[in-house]
Amino acid sequence: MILSCNHISKAFGTDQILSEVSFHIEDQEKTAVVGINGAGKSTLLKIIVGQLAADQGDVVLAKGKSLGYLAQHQDLDSSRSVYEELREVKRPIIQMEQQIRSLELQMKNASGEHLEQLLSSYSRLNHIFELENGYAWQSEIVGVLKGLGFEEEDFGKIVSTLSGGQKTRVSLGRLLLSRPDIILLDEPTNHLDMESIAWLETYLLNYKGAVIIVAHDRYFLNRVVGKVIELEQGQCSVYLGNYTAYSEKKAMVRAAQMKAWLNQQQEIRHQEEVIAKLKSFNREKSIKRAESREKMLAKIDLLDKPAEIHDEMRIQLEPNILSGNDVLTIRDLSKAFGRNHLFSHIDMDIRRGERVALIGNNGTGKTTILKLINGMLPADSGSITLGSKVHIGYYDQEHHVLHPEKTAFEEVQDAYPNLTNTQVRNILAAFLFTGDDVFKRISDLSGGERGRVSLAKLMLSEANFLILDEPTNHLDITSKEILEQALQNYTGTILYVSHDRYFINRTATRILELSGQNLTNYIGNYDYYWNKKNELSTRIPAGSSDQIKESLTDSQQKPAEAISEVKQNWKAQKEAQARVRKRQNDLKKTEEEIQQLENRDSAIDELLQQEEIYTNTAKLMELNQEKEAVRVRLENLYEQWESLAEIE
Repeated sequence: MILSCNHISKAFGTDQILSEVSFHIEDQEKTAVVGINGAGKSTLLKIIVGQLAADQGDVVLAKGKSLGYLAQHQDLDSSRSVYEELREVKRPIIQMEQQIRSLELQMKNASGEHLEQLLSSYSRLNHIFELENGYAWQSEIVGVLKGLGFEEEDFGKIVSTLSGGQKTRVSLGRLLLSRPDIILLDEPTNHLDMESIAWLETYLLNYKGAVIIVAHDRYFLNRVVGKVIELEQGQCSVYLGNYTAYSEKKAMVRAAQMKAWLNQQQEIRHQEEVIAKLKSFNREKSIKRAESREKMLAKIDLLDKPAEIHDEMRIQLEPNILSGNDVLTIRDLSKAFGRNHLFSHIDMDIRRGERVALIGNNGTGKTTILKLINGMLPADSGSITLGSKVHIGYYDQEHHVLHPEKTAFEEVQDAYPNLTNTQVRNILAAFLFTGDDVFKRISDLSGGERGRVSLAKLMLSEANFLILDEPTNHLDITSKEILEQALQNYTGTILYVSHDRYFINRTATRILELSGQNLTNYIGNYDYYWNKKNELSTRIPAGSSDQIKESLTDSQQKPAEAISEVKQNWKAQKEAQARVRKRQNDLKKTEEEIQQLENRDSAIDELLQQEEIYTNTAKLMELNQEKEAVRVRLENLYEQWESLAEIE
């Protein structure tokens, strides 16, 4: 164990943020801290590193171990260049290298005992230098900078002139190069593009120390962590596994807690009804029995009711009319802003029912393409053709389609004047605007609140072609998952831009990557895209001609092959679903029989303790034989259950 947090409590005024939070971190363990906004995740990290004092409890760090911390917001005010800022981390190594060079020069002119001393110092320093990977410190700095998205022309930029996101990346680079025993990262992926996030995932997976991460990037957490610490209403729960495992286990735990609470409440009501009935008989014996039941009831350890979840959006997306099969056709599309040439000769075809994710690094022109389709910007060249009966619903990540001076109520009512006041209020309530919240001005709303107003308007549009620009920005994890489910159930067509790989993985049927001013087509979700891209990178040698690359990517875009692959995927998916359903049914039947036999086994044990049974030899033998038969059958069922549970 490298770190232990024991009974940590913290309040701000009357607001209790953390209450009796306890957990421990093992050496090299990768852990996530999750919870809704305001749950105390950042507060907990600050307490661990000593930036905040806990009201109660203590943090114990193993002797000789070091901590490194990356806060969400960085305000570096350094006059050094980006490269020099990271080079500063390696100063002890650089000084050691200088000492080694100095010793080498001294040894040339030394002899006797003095030479022996110099050789001893040289050997010791050289050993430490090698252990610290001293010979590779320069390439290590360059590797980290490039991994975090800095180009070589950025290395010389002065840190104080950088944007907030760039400063955060410099701070992250410094932290990674310093190699502490425990790294604490607060939202490390916020200012990274997809390639940089993928690089950071690999880096952290191979990191020799422990890592504690606060992040909303579920795909990132799935790949990196093996333990999840959840903060909810001040309490702490620990789950082993990645984010998906945590999510599934949490749902099971919550369902079990709710079932146990409901069962206990039902039993209490039943006992209260029996007690009332016994007392109504007004007989001494009945009253005593009622009093006995009351005493038993008073001794029950009451379960706390699981917290009600009132923070979930209710969104249902459905088109009002069916579009034609060809929804969008783009040919030879080009766009530049002055000398900044974004893309040229772009072709795109989208068919009815497809859910297409448009991805690529920042600045490649993804949002620009969506604006061109919506007629918000003029194209430099090319054509954009919408199909028959296509009705667009547009979600803008900057929410420019919202009027800042209107209230949330006016925004919906003016867009859909046929709705009554009650209907508008009900719609907004479904998106968590209740009471006087509906009269807040758009300009006063947070990014997440504006996103929910835009989603409400999108739902009312009943459009059959949704164009979404970063729809999960500012949404918490629960809201993201609700939106994912709504898009999965949507029967229209979707084109969206997103950096959220987990979201893409769950919703996309096809991916278009905008890179090097060109589009590449991948038929499948994000996992398919990532695997296929890696496969292509191994098949295409570095420096291959554009013609070779085009020939490989063009082969993926042939409609016949695409349709065939979709059909095969659909058939395989149906077969897999059928196997899963059969296994689940078999598991359920096995579990039900186990429950019945375990109940019978307990009932037999109770019978065997009764005098009229254990004094009756014939009845005693009969029950013992039944108990043995139950035991044998249970053993078989346990093995059967284990076999079924192991099948994936």
